[in-house]
Amino acid sequence: FFFNSLLFHNMASFGELAKQETPAPTTEAPKAEEDKAVEEESTATFEPVVKLEEVEVTSGEEDEDIVFQIRAKLFLFGETMLDKGTGNKTWRERGVGDVKILKHKEFGKIRLLMRQDKTMKVITNHVIDPRIKLEPNAGSDRSWVWSAFDFSDGELVETVFAMRFGDSEKAGKFKAAFEDAQKHMEKELAGEDTADTTAGDEAADALANLSTKKEGEEEPKKEGGEE
Repeated sequence: FFFNSLLFHNMASFGELAKQETPAPTTEAPKAEEDKAVEEESTATFEPVVKLEEVEVTSGEEDEDIVFQIRAKLFLFGETMLDKGTGNKTWRERGVGDVKILKHKEFGKIRLLMRQDKTMKVITNHVIDPRIKLEPNAGSDRSWVWSAFDFSDGELVETVFAMRFGDSEKAGKFKAAFEDAQKHMEKELAGEDTADTTAGDEAADALANLSTKKEGEEEPKKEGGEE
């Protein structure tokens, strides 16, 4: 009896001790474990399988100065894709963007260039010919119509344009800049013609002074005793 009582007393004491040492269950992760998990995050780096070399992108405008720049909306007069070959022509919007008058730094040639917003697609690209005439579009004071040989799609195509601006003041500034560029181009083209004529005259003089005699010989006399 004494042994059973002692055994029961020891088992009771062990049960109380176990209750004191067993922590209460919790659903939260210990702070130390969280910090350890952060510290153990992977810092490995991976090299790409294919390495792409950096490519320099050019716009084609690097050798030109911007003489004038303004925002506008461009329209074209012509056949749509559905009306191709039918002769049915209508006005269609080509895009909105910045239109620039560009002057070549070396050769002095001036062109009109416009790119569409976001896509940066060229929607008009033509030399500012002195013979171009800007006409009001249906009496509007903020829109101009003209025709030119456009090269925006990689080949020269005679195209009718209409360009609309935010207000009449902006339209007037564009017209003034366009006509100033035409005056410059007129002088450039006249200079080229003069240079061509001078070169031709020099060539003619050089041919006239050519002699068929050899060194030390006299020129052959013409028939009839004429020199």
